[in-house]
Amino acid sequence: MLKKYPTARYVSLRAIWYFLTFLVALTLNFFLPRLGSDPVDIMISQSGFSSPEIRKQTEENLRKDFGLIVVDKEGNIVRDENGNAVKASKISQLVTYVGQVFQGNLGKSFKNQKQVSEIIVQALPWTIALQFPAILFGWIFGNGLGALAAYKRGIFDKALFPLALLMSSIPFFVFGMVLVYFFGFMWDIFPAAGAYSLELMPSFSWEFITSVGYHYILPFLSIFLILAGGQAIGMRSMGIYELGTDYIKYAKWLGLKETRVLAYLFRNAMLPQLTGLALSIGQMVGGALITEMIFSYPGLGMAMLTAIQNNDYPVIQGVTLLITTCVLLANFTVDILIALLDPRVKQSLAMDAK
Repeated sequence: MLKKYPTARYVSLRAIWYFLTFLVALTLNFFLPRLGSDPVDIMISQSGFSSPEIRKQTEENLRKDFGLIVVDKEGNIVRDENGNAVKASKISQLVTYVGQVFQGNLGKSFKNQKQVSEIIVQALPWTIALQFPAILFGWIFGNGLGALAAYKRGIFDKALFPLALLMSSIPFFVFGMVLVYFFGFMWDIFPAAGAYSLELMPSFSWEFITSVGYHYILPFLSIFLILAGGQAIGMRSMGIYELGTDYIKYAKWLGLKETRVLAYLFRNAMLPQLTGLALSIGQMVGGALITEMIFSYPGLGMAMLTAIQNNDYPVIQGVTLLITTCVLLANFTVDILIALLDPRVKQSLAMDAK
């Protein structure tokens, strides 16, 4: 039946593949953090218990809470013939973990036993407020400059292309450290770290809002300029290709206004750049999160850094799972948009259905 609706068939198949990818990522997300040291052993060694009985009981309670040992239906710890708690196998832990994820339960932090979802909810607004505008405006600004450079050429293109190439080649963390050094320490123009002044408490007061905006500038620029440079390079290449097509030559021959020709060029060259937008989401959750660590910005990047330092498996899993889900959803959305907006893809799907 789906053969009659090639676009719906395409979307359904893509959804299945993305769901399978999510399951693979979920499995890797469980196993990879466990390749390191045991966080419970670290917590117990740092607690300094003098009594071996209290130490053993505390360790068992922690392992029970985090699903690392086997419990019966009544919630009692299952023990072997020597009286030691039976460790849960990695497979049983994985099954429990997957079941909890689909129930919306990401577990508790090993460090402070707070719900992982609560930690993410506290950090996520800062990450979204910083990185979503930087990515969106970087994409729009970069593509606009790239299309203009391809159309104008000349001195404008010769000046823009090397600069955009340089910006797109700099890693996020390197550029962030450069901004911190010059504008935070050497010239002392902007704050070098934090999201607001330490003496302020979060509120809707004008003083707090201006402090947040003042601390926002350097982290925003460190992401915005690099993304804009990368998008400008991609749009410039696509724009030069589109300029050689017949419809652009015909539009110029008709004497259409320059802005109209540029709009046609931008519209058709933009479709491949939608994929670049999805890749930017991946960059956001990869390199750009490191920017939060450099600026000590209280987003997911800092939450991840703290969790890694403490071997906090549940928080690491929760943040990476959120990152993976966002990347998959972004790419899935772009695939759907391209299938709906690009007539060449529609025609290809219709021919495949026949």
